[in-house]
Amino acid sequence: MPITVAIVEDNEEICAMIAKVIARAPKLNCVGTCASGEIALEVLPKNPPQVVIMDIQLPGISGIECISRLRQLLPYTQVLVYTVYGDNEQVFKALKAGASGYLLKRSTQAEILEAIFDVHQGGAPMSGEIARKVVRSFSEPVVPKETVQLTPRQEEILSLLARGFVAKEIANKLGISFDTVRFHLKDIYAKLHVRSKTEAVMKYLK
Repeated sequence: MPITVAIVEDNEEICAMIAKVIARAPKLNCVGTCASGEIALEVLPKNPPQVVIMDIQLPGISGIECISRLRQLLPYTQVLVYTVYGDNEQVFKALKAGASGYLLKRSTQAEILEAIFDVHQGGAPMSGEIARKVVRSFSEPVVPKETVQLTPRQEEILSLLARGFVAKEIANKLGISFDTVRFHLKDIYAKLHVRSKTEAVMKYLK
């Protein structure tokens, strides 16, 4: 089955370009485009996509606020921030809000496709500088380990996630199926009360 992708972007030309790139990819299917965060929050929950490409600068509510609300409505949808910004605080805030990675608007068509497949498979496309910001945010404890009842296998999977492995690599490393890893991740999210891989790793390591 193709990966379903939705686009939240107020620039019509950019939105049409991304939609065309997705339409040409045999393993992807664009299931909707939204010109604002308000429209996205109304439309996307009716037909949840697997991946959302989200602009940060949107009319009305910001992309960051939209990401935060979407994560509550669609906890298993992966969000890719699509922005002109590089390694700055806005991108970091988007990741903290629940985005799984980001793309720069100067990215090539091949890089757009690579990021979509990467985030769908459990990856987190981001620059080294943003990754370092995420790591530095692991400074203070938030959830005491004794309050979170993870199985030894789930602890192992979280440990590998924290080291940068994606879901498919974890499956290969542990000798289990990709679906089994995804099942464990869903259970981990529920136990940690988070909605994304980034949040899970941050909460677990704190």
